Amino acid sequence: MQERASAAFTDTKPHYELLNGLRGVAAIMVIWYHIFEGFATGPIDQRFNHGYLAVDFFFILSGFVIGYAYDDRWGRMSIKDFFKRRLIRLHPMVIMGAALGAITFYIQGSQQWDGTPVSLSMLMFALLLNLFLIPTVPGSATEVRGNGEMYPLNGPSWTLFFEYIGNILYALFLRRLSTKALTILTASTAIGLAAYAVCNLSGYGHLGVGWSMADNNLLGGFLRLLFSFSIGLLMSRVFKPAQVRGVFWICSISIVVLLSIPYIGSGESPWMNGLYDSICVIIIFPLLVYLGASGKTTDKMSSGICKFLGDLSYPLYIVHYPFMYLFYNWLWSDNPEFSQTWPVIVALFFGNILLAYLCLKLYDEPVRKWLTKKFI
Repeated sequence: MQERASAAFTDTKPHYELLNGLRGVAAIMVIWYHIFEGFATGPIDQRFNHGYLAVDFFFILSGFVIGYAYDDRWGRMSIKDFFKRRLIRLHPMVIMGAALGAITFYIQGSQQWDGTPVSLSMLMFALLLNLFLIPTVPGSATEVRGNGEMYPLNGPSWTLFFEYIGNILYALFLRRLSTKALTILTASTAIGLAAYAVCNLSGYGHLGVGWSMADNNLLGGFLRLLFSFSIGLLMSRVFKPAQVRGVFWICSISIVVLLSIPYIGSGESPWMNGLYDSICVIIIFPLLVYLGASGKTTDKMSSGICKFLGDLSYPLYIVHYPFMYLFYNWLWSDNPEFSQTWPVIVALFFGNILLAYLCLKLYDEPVRKWLTKKFI
């Protein structure tokens, strides 16, 4: 999800500027999804409901771009080189997100959601695990928030856990598959993902899974990764652009609508929402990636917008959630009226954008530049 939609190995290939922009749009929608999560008692009554599907869109983008950037480089690049490049691209912001999570948890009072105190030593141990993307088992002492997250200091880090698995599978296995074999894998995982969603194996009535090791959550995360990454990789192999005008706005509006639509059904028939999730992930999102890859920006302004959104998307995604924890703590402790929260929501939204931009320019880009110069 976090790969920039460009040729990471060399600058000779053109950038997919529109895909960069679309990834940024989806990242912004994730922020709003998490904001409205604080006002919901469950997935059914959340007003801004389907933002969790942005992860599947990110995984499709990742598979597409990695296939495009690396498939024809293996004669000149070793597996070790590939892993070094991916670590340099992804892990500096993993570290930043974990550090911000530890700081905000300490500011919150170093307590689990039920008020159980957490020692500083256990907080540091949880931070160490998050720094190395080692998942936390639900109910263990290092699961410091007490709500079952794999990464309790920065919940969205779970997607990086799966992103790394996708990269490992690509380097060791997926890139070696024939197009026919990759098509079979994609179709098989599509069936598995649809069955998981429609049969409500998550127990939540939706596909927002992968963030915990409890029950069937981890299985759902693997199905989401395997289908989305595989179809993205398959599309990169067989891609032939089409001529469509206004692609960025068509795709952006589609993403906004698809990710904000309310829960489908009343909750008594969870298969309905599962079917919606399946259609979005298996059919519509690949189509949007195809359209986005087909389109091109035609002026400096649109190119600048797409570049800004694309550059900001990963830092924004990975640093925003620690401050959501503080927001949730305030909401659930003080119980303000919904109308009274808007100044805080606006500050939270734009503050996270500013923070992500500062992290990008003052930390992520300089660190990656230094690491690339030293190790690549």
